[in-house]
Amino acid sequence: MEASAGFSRLAEGVRRWVWKQGWPSLREIQEMALLPVLDGKEDVILSAATAGGKTEAAFLPACTRMAESPLPGTAILYVSPLKALINDQARRLESLCGSVGFPVTPWHGDAPEGGKNSLRKNPRGVLLITPESLESLLMNSPAWCGEAFAGLVNVIVDEFHAFLGTERGCQLQSLLRRIEFLIGRTVPRIALSATLGEMEKAASALRPEKTLPCRILASEGKGSELLLQVRGYRTPRADRGARPGLPGELVQDVYRLLRGDSHLLFTNSRSRTEELAAALSALCGRNFVPNEFFPHHGSLAPDLRRSLEERLQKKDLPTTAVCTSTLELGIDIGSVASIGQVGEPGTVSGLRQRLGRSGRRGGPAVLRVFAEEDETGPDSHPADALRLSLVQTAAVLSLLLRKWREPPREGLYHLSTLVQQTLSVIAQYGGVRADQLWTLLCGTGPFHAVGKKDFGDFLRGLAEKQAITQLGDGRLVPGTEGELLTDRYTFFTAFSSPEEYRLEYNGELLGTAPLEIPPSPGGSLLFAGKAWETVAVIASSKTVLLRPSAGGTPPRLAGGRTVVHDTVRREMKQVLLAGDPSRYFNPTAAELFREGAERFRNWRLGETDILEDKGSLHLFPWRGDEVVEAAAMLLRRMNLRADTFGGVITLPGCSAAGLREAAGRIPGRGLPSGEELAADAPDTEIEKFDYLVPERLRRRGWAARYLDVPGAAEWLGSLAGRK
Repeated sequence: MEASAGFSRLAEGVRRWVWKQGWPSLREIQEMALLPVLDGKEDVILSAATAGGKTEAAFLPACTRMAESPLPGTAILYVSPLKALINDQARRLESLCGSVGFPVTPWHGDAPEGGKNSLRKNPRGVLLITPESLESLLMNSPAWCGEAFAGLVNVIVDEFHAFLGTERGCQLQSLLRRIEFLIGRTVPRIALSATLGEMEKAASALRPEKTLPCRILASEGKGSELLLQVRGYRTPRADRGARPGLPGELVQDVYRLLRGDSHLLFTNSRSRTEELAAALSALCGRNFVPNEFFPHHGSLAPDLRRSLEERLQKKDLPTTAVCTSTLELGIDIGSVASIGQVGEPGTVSGLRQRLGRSGRRGGPAVLRVFAEEDETGPDSHPADALRLSLVQTAAVLSLLLRKWREPPREGLYHLSTLVQQTLSVIAQYGGVRADQLWTLLCGTGPFHAVGKKDFGDFLRGLAEKQAITQLGDGRLVPGTEGELLTDRYTFFTAFSSPEEYRLEYNGELLGTAPLEIPPSPGGSLLFAGKAWETVAVIASSKTVLLRPSAGGTPPRLAGGRTVVHDTVRREMKQVLLAGDPSRYFNPTAAELFREGAERFRNWRLGETDILEDKGSLHLFPWRGDEVVEAAAMLLRRMNLRADTFGGVITLPGCSAAGLREAAGRIPGRGLPSGEELAADAPDTEIEKFDYLVPERLRRRGWAARYLDVPGAAEWLGSLAGRK
C-alpha cells in the first residue's frame, strides 16, 4: 500500500491494522478525512455512499488522536440513533481500537452491564451510546461525566441525516453543547452520512453555535450500475364496506422475483408490512417451501428484529425482510441482492439511503418499485384519476437519478425538546438560574430561535403547569410535575410517535389511527375503506368524531406521514407535462401513467391550477405540504370548506368565481402570521412535551413545522390574478 502524507501520520498500531486488512489502498473518503481529522481544528462532515468506508474514515485518524492524547478519560464519544447499529459498530471497531490499546464500550439499555461497570470504574477508550443513554448519564451522573469526558478528542455522530430537523436531533445538539460546557472546552465533531442535501445547512445543524469551522468532505465514488424497474398493479375498486387487500399479482410477482436470495422490501406502513409478509409466508406454505419472508418494524419485539438481522448477516439462508424504515439505517446486514419499495417513496433521501443497501462489492444496485393503483370510476377523486401516487414515484426517481436530495429543515423551534432539556439541566445541576438556562440552551445552544422574552414566557408557562418552581435565591428547581417526569425512564426520550386518535361514529369506536395532523371539522378521512366527514376533534382525549361522507371517494394515496418537499411536487408537474412514461416502467405501469397524463392534458392542468368537477373545485398548487396546508387554512378563513389530499385542495360546493373572489380577499400584505393561523388547527399538541408549552409559543412552533404562509399567499394571489 502506497503511503500518503496523511497515512504516514497515523499511529503505528493503526497503520498495522490497515495493512492486516489487506487493502490495496484507502478509499477516497478515507484519504480525504485523514488530515482534517488529525489536525483537530475543525468539525468534519463525511458524506459517502452506504458501505463507502465512512466509519473507518472517521476512526482511523480519531484513533490516532486517542493514542497520542495525554488526557485521561474517554477519548472518543460515538453517538448513534440505533442500539443495533451500536452493537454492530462495537464488533467492527474492537480490533481497530485495540490496535492502539483502547477498549470499545457499547452503552444503551440492552448493553452488557459488565462493560458499563468497567467504564464507570476506569473511563477510557471509545464510548458508543444513544442520545437517550447520554441524557441519562448527564442527568444522573454529572460528576462522573465531568471526569469521563474530560479527555475527549472527538465526538462522532453516525447516520447524521437521521437526526436532522427532528426533536431527537435537537436533543443531541443540546447534549453535545452541555458536555462542552461541563468540561470547559470545544471538542471537534465528525458527522457521518450517506445522504445529505445542501451541505452548508447540515454544517449549521452539526454545531449551531458555530464555534468551530466545518469542513465538508463528500465522495460520490464511482457508484454501482443501477438496474431500475417500476411495476404497476391495478387494485379492484373497494366497495363501501371494505378495503381491498394486496393485489394477488403483486404478491405473486414479489414471491417469484425475490425468492431464493436476500432482499429488503420496504413498505410505507407497519400494517402494510404485516399484510405483505403474511401473504408471502402463506404463499410459501401453499407451495410447500420454507418461508423466506419476515416482517421487521418498530412494534416488533427486539428479539424478533435481532434474529432476522442475524439471519441476514449470516447469509446461509435466503431471506427477505419486509420492513419499514427500521432497516434504512446502517445496521450491518451486509449486501442484499435487491431493494424493493411497495408504494410511492416519500423522499428522495430516504430512497437513496435504502438503495445503498444493494450493489456492493462491484455488483449492480437493483431497485424495484411495486406501484399499486386503484381502478378509477366516475366518482374517483382527481388525485387517483391522475395517478398521483405513481407520478410521485416517477418524480422521486427522476430527482434521485439527478442526485438531488432534500435539504435539512431549518427555522424549527423544538419547544417540546426545550422543555425536556430545561428540566434535564435543572436536574443535572440541582438548580439553575433563568439567565444561565437561556445562555446554555438558547443563547449559545441549539434553541437560538427562542429569544429572552419568549424564554421568560416559556418558563412562566412551565411554572404554571408545576413543572418548575423558583427558590428564594432565584434558582429554578423541579416542581411537582417536573419531579414526576424526570423520575421516569421515559423522560430521556425526546421524540414521540404520532398519538393514536380514536375514530368514533355515533358513540361507537371505529378504530384508532396515528394522525400527525388530525383533519379539521368538515374535512374528509378515509378509514376501513369508507369515506367519513369530520364532525369534531376533541384534543383532550385525542378523539375524532365522524359521520359518513355524502361525497365521492377520497383518494387512496398510500404512504406514511412523510412531508413532501416543494421540489418533488414541482417535479411531479414536469413529469406530467412531459407525458411519456419512463423507460423503466413495465407495461402496466406505463399504461397507468398514460391514463393520468391524458387526464392531465384533457383537464388542461398544465395551463391552470383549477379543475371544476361535479360542483366542486380541485386545486393543484404543485407545491410542498407546508404550502398546501397553509393555503387550505387561509381558504377556510374565507368561509370555504377545504380538504387536502396528497397535495390537492378540494373545495366542495365552490365555483371558480367564488374561489377567485375569496382568494382576492386574502391580503398580499398584512397576512395572518403562522402563529395566528395555527389557532385554527384542531390540535397543536403533537410532540411529547407540547402540553407543557404555553399555547402562544406552541402555536408558533407548530406553524414553523407545518405551514408556509408566504408561499401559500403567493400561490393564492396567482389564482386571484394578483402578481
